[in-house]
Amino acid sequence: MRIDSFFYRLAYLSGKPRWDSPEPRPELKELAHGRDQGRALDLGCGTGSDVIYLASRGWEAVGVDFVPAAIAAARSRADQAGSSASFIVGDVTRLREAGVRGSFDLVIDIGCYHAIPVARRDSYAAEVAAVTRPGGDLYIAGITHPPAAWRLIGARGISEDDLHHRLGSYFDIVDERREGSSVGRAGSFGLYHLVRKQAGV
Repeated sequence: MRIDSFFYRLAYLSGKPRWDSPEPRPELKELAHGRDQGRALDLGCGTGSDVIYLASRGWEAVGVDFVPAAIAAARSRADQAGSSASFIVGDVTRLREAGVRGSFDLVIDIGCYHAIPVARRDSYAAEVAAVTRPGGDLYIAGITHPPAAWRLIGARGISEDDLHHRLGSYFDIVDERREGSSVGRAGSFGLYHLVRKQAGV
């Protein structure tokens, strides 16, 4: 088992991780506001707050996370809410192997990519591109400079240069925003909007 997988599994088995929230993230509410519904995929969905929120807004919403305990909690919450949200146990760098099938109109990654080890980021890019429809939107949000403890599990943060390098063959970056972070010395929090290139581009 990879060290990052072990870390996250332990975090959920030990209780409620501080990054997991019972409420949908403010960033997601902003992204979904006024949009036409379609198919949505949440990468690294945790216990499913964002997926359940999207489903309540009329989206066909799917969440994926590689921590079985997180997905079990997400499914339980969805059942209790009578939600149509669905959840898959799987690695975001192996989406198709996990059974995730495109095409998705909206893909969100809030706090997942920034913790993916560098060696697996090319696989992430190819897998996410494969399930995002041409013209579909990908929103990636994360910390620019993870704390030293995060780096022990391979987390290297997020930057525009890295996204260009890893995802530029598949997506165009159309917007970037940064704001201060409250996560120790984690630098800023970046939100990037990417659009899947059309076939043949």
